[in-house]
Amino acid sequence: TQEGKKKALKEKKKRMATLSFGADEELDDNDADANDLSSGTKTKTINKNPEVDTSFLPDQEREEHAKAEKERLRKKWLDRQAAMKEEILEITYSYWDGTGHRRTVQCKKGDTVAQFLETVRSSLAKDFREMQNVSSDALIYVKEDLILPQDVSFYDLIATRARGKSGPLFNFDVHDDVRVGAVDTRVEKDESHPGKVVERRWYDRNKHIFPASRWEIYDPAKEYGRYTIHGGEVNKKKK
Repeated sequence: TQEGKKKALKEKKKRMATLSFGADEELDDNDADANDLSSGTKTKTINKNPEVDTSFLPDQEREEHAKAEKERLRKKWLDRQAAMKEEILEITYSYWDGTGHRRTVQCKKGDTVAQFLETVRSSLAKDFREMQNVSSDALIYVKEDLILPQDVSFYDLIATRARGKSGPLFNFDVHDDVRVGAVDTRVEKDESHPGKVVERRWYDRNKHIFPASRWEIYDPAKEYGRYTIHGGEVNKKKK
């Protein structure tokens, strides 16, 4: 009957509604399980592949180790330089007042030219009366035809293997270049000449006369080229 059909359709809709609510509840349960996983109830471990190069990535421990090693090497280098500056250096020089008076004095490699000149002045004062009334500032030190500034240290000259106009500035003994047999002119001669200690007023009076006319202020940035004496070539730079 018509009434029976309506009743059956009503029952069918009721059953469908019940199924729909059950599906929603099942979906809710699945969402809850997913939330539990994301909240840390179950954690998946990610392992590092040992074959992958990660040296380019920031590593605090490695950086600290590298920094400590760099500091250790810096301190070692500074300690070595400090020890070298304490080494004793014997310097042969000539007190020049128009004629030469050769002497030898000892100082440290780390001493400046000013300290060296004060030592020289004290030593010369025993034999030269004029040295008793001057200060070391009134003296100049001329090595290989270059007037060395008083703030330059012997260590600076040695470490940089500084060159003068007529010979090396890092040798402070006196020796000639003695070779036996055929001489290779391409090889620079090994000669060292005594530096001159001069009163500044003597230099001012005689700087137009040889040998003072050859002297000039030392400039560490300047290339002096071939060693020469009296204006003539004595040896060439090694090529």
